[in-house]
Amino acid sequence: MSIKEVAPAGQLDPAGLMRLMTWLGPSFPVGAYTYSHGVEYAIEDGRVHTRDSVIAWIEGVLAFGAGRIDGVLFCQAYEAAKQGDLDALVEIGIDADCRRGTAEMALEATAQGRAFVSTVSQVWDDPLLDGWAASLRGVDRLPSYPVAVGIAAAGIGVDLRSALTAFFHAMAANLVSSAVRLVPLGQTDGIRAVAALEKAVEMAVERAIATEPEDIGACAPLVDWTSMKHETQYTRLFRS
Repeated sequence: MSIKEVAPAGQLDPAGLMRLMTWLGPSFPVGAYTYSHGVEYAIEDGRVHTRDSVIAWIEGVLAFGAGRIDGVLFCQAYEAAKQGDLDALVEIGIDADCRRGTAEMALEATAQGRAFVSTVSQVWDDPLLDGWAASLRGVDRLPSYPVAVGIAAAGIGVDLRSALTAFFHAMAANLVSSAVRLVPLGQTDGIRAVAALEKAVEMAVERAIATEPEDIGACAPLVDWTSMKHETQYTRLFRS
């Protein structure tokens, strides 16, 4: 089944759903809480300072930035993993490793990717994920987080749309969490922001599913700029 023919979300396998919730939960040791994806400098620069500006910024990340890239990579990886196509997965992994605008964004993707692969390999049996990571090491590449999660999600009885929705929700919630600590926002306003981002997550999922691999791309120069500025920011709490 091609990405464009993906079926709507149906009855989820409870075991697969629980595993996906574990992988994308805040306690899973990928270190997501240590990254702000440039939000830290956006707050320092006064561009993000209220709940509404937090929502608008994250909507932009999902629609035009990393969300637009990561969603397509996730879909490609999921479909290739369903076919057991290791060669295609290696090509996707190499492509993913080239699609980061700054050093910090690359670190964010690969450090979480390595941590995800390491933890999944130690707790669950996923030969395809292990083989993919080993093949990337053979060509001196690092595993990208959205590709790693897409591969793992393909084997646990969760459909693509549901898996990608969970992935984007975790991304959005993590960025909101960074803003809650930095702006600062109250916990209730943080939850209001997550709730307000539901439509943006849904749109990001549908856009990723509908995008052909050759049309992958993003245009969020201000997000990349805040990441570059963050690299030399005097006081930092986050790694990106």
